Amino acid sequence: IFPAHLTVIPSHIESKGFVATAAKEKNNMCEGDMSATASNSVLRGPDPKIIDLLQQRDEKNPFTSLEFFPPRTDAGVKNLGARLERMKNNVQPLFSDITWGAGGSTAGLSMDIALQMHKAGHVANLHLTCTNMTKEGDSDPLAAVRDALRTAYEGGIRNIVALRGDPASGETEWTASEGGFTCALDLVKFIRSEYGDEFGIAVAGYPEGHPDAITDLKEEEVTNMTEAEKGRCSFMDGVTRVCKDEDYEKEMVYLKEKVDAGADIIITQMFFDTAVYTTFVRDCRSRGIDCPIIPGLMCINAVAGFNKMAKFCKTRVTPALRQVVDDLPDDPDAVKAFGIEFGTKMCRELLESGLTLGLHFYTLNLEKVVYGIAEQLGLLTKEVESNEADAATMVAVGSAWAREGDHVKTLYGNGIITELRDDGVAKIEMKNWLLAGGQKPAAYLRKEHYEKIF
Repeated sequence: IFPAHLTVIPSHIESKGFVATAAKEKNNMCEGDMSATASNSVLRGPDPKIIDLLQQRDEKNPFTSLEFFPPRTDAGVKNLGARLERMKNNVQPLFSDITWGAGGSTAGLSMDIALQMHKAGHVANLHLTCTNMTKEGDSDPLAAVRDALRTAYEGGIRNIVALRGDPASGETEWTASEGGFTCALDLVKFIRSEYGDEFGIAVAGYPEGHPDAITDLKEEEVTNMTEAEKGRCSFMDGVTRVCKDEDYEKEMVYLKEKVDAGADIIITQMFFDTAVYTTFVRDCRSRGIDCPIIPGLMCINAVAGFNKMAKFCKTRVTPALRQVVDDLPDDPDAVKAFGIEFGTKMCRELLESGLTLGLHFYTLNLEKVVYGIAEQLGLLTKEVESNEADAATMVAVGSAWAREGDHVKTLYGNGIITELRDDGVAKIEMKNWLLAGGQKPAAYLRKEHYEKIF
């Protein structure tokens, strides 16, 4: 029996060159940024693996889990610490995710927050990606991955979400680091080879297909879609998009490879049509993918955010949902009220399907909509009032990287990015200029000549 604060590395891992150590304090977080959480933390032993928690659960009691991202500012990080503490007490999530950031942009901060989450009583589920995972001055392209896993292990974290990751800053296509991993499957295999069963591993599942596997259809292709394709297609900006059946099958084969390589659970990409999730789960089961598949649910907090994420992920939005969202008044409270109403309906349908015991909320670092849904489902541990006075500080690090649809300011006025080229040049439709016939001029500017508006 070891003291609660001591993390001991098993012999089969120690033999690979690791040394058993006590979990190290992260002073830059404990003494400042995350003080609200740190003040309530206690020395803890290693987290349980999520798969073990799921196997121990009573099927009559659904669970929630939460996902957060590292904020851009010190104030945001401090406020997130307070929110983590509140939501842990009010929702009692089975586990809590912290993202790694597009292009590996938040690696250090993500790790610090994950360690604090663990110390504060969350079961931390740390995202880890293959993007930009090289260590400066080290010829080993996997050194940064090894360091991240060792730091997490020594800090008591026992759950990893293995992901390929989004493109790095200013890039539109994902590319592997030289000598590094090429996909999440490589990362799953590496973790298992280095640590055996010491970590629980989650991977992503895409009920509508990975965005990179979704195709813009020509008019004649739209009319020839199969019933399965019609059930997962999306329509936005006059374009119908779908992961074609042959590509969807490739997605399923790859997902099974990740599970066969050692992934314990699947957490899905967001969706807004529950039929997409239920079809996906049944498709997985028919192909021998038998692990838990937890639905990922994006909370609707703002119309602009909803539209942006749906476009970025090429997510299916049913005509009925599109109509309601388009008709919502320009009132933040009304939008959040709808987010609670719609989210509750989705969650009830998912739980009633019998295909999941839990609900994974992409919180966007906010709490009001999550509390509202949890209350309607009887999953709120006590009556609470949400505090989102700090919402303006909850902006992700990666949000500084402009994408299509973002509002930006330039020397020539404000505008909207309508196209982002591989070389970083953005096509910006200027808002304040108007030409004959109501046309709006466009400027083509390099990224140093425009700045995102939050």
